[in-house]
Amino acid sequence: HYAVHKGKFFYEDLVKMIVASPVVAFVLEGPNAIAVVRAMVGATRPHEAAAGTIRGDYALVGLRNLIHASDAPETAESEIALWFPQGVIEYPRDVDRWMSEDKAPS
Repeated sequence: HYAVHKGKFFYEDLVKMIVASPVVAFVLEGPNAIAVVRAMVGATRPHEAAAGTIRGDYALVGLRNLIHASDAPETAESEIALWFPQGVIEYPRDVDRWMSEDKAPS
């Protein structure tokens, strides 16, 4: 996933950080999911992240990235394939038909 950074001065420290603790991977979907999640996550550098964002409230050091969020549909697709090689389990939720105009009962 972080192969794009291979050869950069921080790459080895990045790899050490990634394998130093458990990782929880999950997929969120919905209207404008990438933009909404990135807004909740906050700026990459903790000192630039707004209060009320995950990084703004909980991150201390930029290299120890507290959370990752895909930045585009293409990267989301490759990251989902990396973490969920057997695919994402999809299931219908009754609430979805009430939350979407095109699925709302008439």
